[in-house]
Parts: sequence; C-alpha cells; structure tokens
Amino acid sequence: MDEDRWIEVDGLHKIYRPRRSRPTHALSDITLTVRRGEFVSVVGPSGCGKTTLLKILAGLVPRSEGTVRVAGRDVTGPLPEVGMVFQSPTLLPWRTILQNVMVPVEVRGLGTRPYRERAERLLGMVGLDGFEGRYPHELSGGMQQRAGICRALVHDPAVLLMDEPFGALDALTREHMNVELLRIWRESGQTIVFVTHSIPEAVFLSDRVMVLSPRPGRVAEIVGIELERPRALGVMGSDRAGAHVERIRGHFDAAGVFDS
Repeated sequence: MDEDRWIEVDGLHKIYRPRRSRPTHALSDITLTVRRGEFVSVVGPSGCGKTTLLKILAGLVPRSEGTVRVAGRDVTGPLPEVGMVFQSPTLLPWRTILQNVMVPVEVRGLGTRPYRERAERLLGMVGLDGFEGRYPHELSGGMQQRAGICRALVHDPAVLLMDEPFGALDALTREHMNVELLRIWRESGQTIVFVTHSIPEAVFLSDRVMVLSPRPGRVAEIVGIELERPRALGVMGSDRAGAHVERIRGHFDAAGVFDS
C-alpha cells in the first residue's frame, strides 16, 4: 500500500436526488490524496458538502461518481479501517463511559478483553482515568467529546474522520480540546480528516487545509500549513499563522460568504 496515497479521492461527485424535489449537486469533481499519518482539515461555507464528503469517506453515503479509496480499499460501505467522530458525542445515556467506548468492539464482534485494556488506556490518555464507571450526564461536554474520540479510536482504525467535533463547546474548552487532539494524534499515529467552520482552528491543527467553494463544493485550494510541530496555542499569534488564516479567508471574501 502506497502510504503517500492512504486516502484517495478522484473526480468525486455527489448529487442528492430526492423523490419530491429537485436534485442537489453537493460535491463536484473533488480530488484529494492524504498521506498516512497526515492531518488534513476541510473548510468551506455552510452547505458546501463538507459533512457529505466525510460521510462518503466513511462509507455512510454512496458517491454518485468518481473514485474513493481508503487504505487501498474501494469505499462501498463502512470499513473497519475508519473511525468517525460526530458533531455531538452521541453517547448512550444508559451505558457507562467505558461501556460507550466499547460499542465499536461489540458491534464488530472483536475480543472484549484486549480491547477493554485499550479502552482504559485511551481514557487515561485523554484525562478520563477514574471516570470509566460514570454516565454521560455526569461529564461535561468536553469530557463527553473526549470519550467520543476514544470510542472512535478503540478498534485502532487507520483513519479518523471528525465532523466539527468541537463546534458546540465554549471557546476555552475548544482551545483545550485542540491541544488535546494534537497530543492524541501524535501519540496514536492516526490519519485525520477534520471538518471545521473555524479557519484558525484548521490552521492550528493541520498539515494541509482543503478549502471548498460554495455549493456545489469544489476544491478552491489546498493550502500547506508551514508551522513547526509540536504546536502550542501561542503559535496562532505569529505572522506566519496569520498569513495562512488570511489566505484561506480570502476565498470566502471572494465568494461573498463569511466564515469564522
């Protein structure tokens, strides 16, 4: 497997064809390759197809045209190589945090004992050691989202897809989660594709940022982020980071749309 082409998207189109309304062309001619271990963010105005792209990569939504491959496999349905973190943690309220993290293991029929040990290690890695027996309502929003990330990682997927996972958090918690996510990524070695409405967040987290146009979403530019790693939040005050943010924001200004 070519690790420089760990995720391959070529000529991707997605057209929704509802029975009682006109078709919606969500994505148009998307081409992207992602290297193994790379962190790539996707930004674009609301309705441009960012979430649709992730769902196609996850095998949750069929493509209309084009090629989509993950870890050398054609994506025609959900793959064990892929984990997904949604906008909200979607934890089951009647299950403990550890039981929630173990859901993918149970669904896939994997051996419980080794994965339970992995789940406990992941919870410790994200600062939830000692909360394994708590229920979701006993945790803050940020803690629930960390548990959701552990659930996506527990079966050791090659690729982690994240759909605006911090959008509902307050600014301080969101900054903390950004730093936490970079640490998790560095320690786990996952390949991450991350959707966000926040341009500064995308710049802070990513190796590259793919900018989508208004619907139908097309690739306006893929911007390489030339900031040294590891990164602390202070890097966002640098001239180089500011230049990246302004370059990406220029696409939104030119299209007459606004994004954060």
